[in-house]
Amino acid sequence: MIGAQRLPANRFDHFYLGGRRITALRGDPGGANRPEEWLGSAVPRFGQAEQGLSRLADGTLLRDAIVQDPTAWLGGAHLEAFGPSPELLVKLLDLDQRLPVHLHPDRAFARRHLGLPHGKTEAWIVMETTPGAQVRLGFRETMRRDHVRAMVHARDSEALVHSLRPRTVRPGDAVLVSSGVPHSIDAGMFVLELQEPTDLSILLEWEGFAIGEESSHLGLGMDVALDALRLEALDDRELTTLILPREEVPSSTIASLLPSAADPWFRAHRVRPGDIRVDAGFAVVLVTEGEGILVAEQGDRFALRRGDAVIVPWASGAWGVEGRVEALVCRPPDPAASLRAT
Repeated sequence: MIGAQRLPANRFDHFYLGGRRITALRGDPGGANRPEEWLGSAVPRFGQAEQGLSRLADGTLLRDAIVQDPTAWLGGAHLEAFGPSPELLVKLLDLDQRLPVHLHPDRAFARRHLGLPHGKTEAWIVMETTPGAQVRLGFRETMRRDHVRAMVHARDSEALVHSLRPRTVRPGDAVLVSSGVPHSIDAGMFVLELQEPTDLSILLEWEGFAIGEESSHLGLGMDVALDALRLEALDDRELTTLILPREEVPSSTIASLLPSAADPWFRAHRVRPGDIRVDAGFAVVLVTEGEGILVAEQGDRFALRRGDAVIVPWASGAWGVEGRVEALVCRPPDPAASLRAT
């Protein structure tokens, strides 16, 4: 029977610097240009055949394992609602360099221009940060398309960064980044990211990064790529719905970690020892503290320790943890929910 299992490391070179804290947490040597790890990934990097895909302990690609037995991995209700896609990609991001101002297309843009069913709405759970580090989310003022295009072509990074709304965040805070919204993250951040299962990014700047203009627009040209950009300002009311401060996270055995606006896209919970509480379903689990045991309804008893990344299939049934352990649980949207992402 398919059961819970530990995921091997899944890191690769990237265009920005970082990765030390991933190494400290996960134990994989990594490197200065390996600031990301993809966890439970059934999709490759954009333009690549296999890079980015997660492998199981026996070397099988998770993508292939799901194709072979989608019901065991995802469950019947998930398949009926979403088909054989896990609907989720989880990453660790460890930044020693500010991310460039960029955005991700929505599903309509991805279908129309790239023939893909998913865009890229994402969320960050802040795990560590240097004091004063900020996320920058949405334009301060409604912008004209020709003004943005001029900043991009002038390579005016200072103006692009200044055009965004800054927000200082702390460990335990969570931020939802809707598709189309321009954003950046300061150096010093270490975040767990949940997102739609694609690797679609449009970069509005690239100077100072190990990437060129030719890789900034998904092969579409910047004029077309800018059709995905939200030009409207992000006001205070909307910004409040996109950020969940750590003080508002319940202290219960299982606590939701994301703003409620993330529910149509994905779910994340903190799990502590207690009764079996996590419903059956596909999940990517990152152990953040201690040691213990994952105990599943269908008989799994799986040892856990800090730094483990574990994938749990629907076939394991409901589950919980025992011992002195704490974990972050990342899951697709609830297939029974009435609200659907479009």
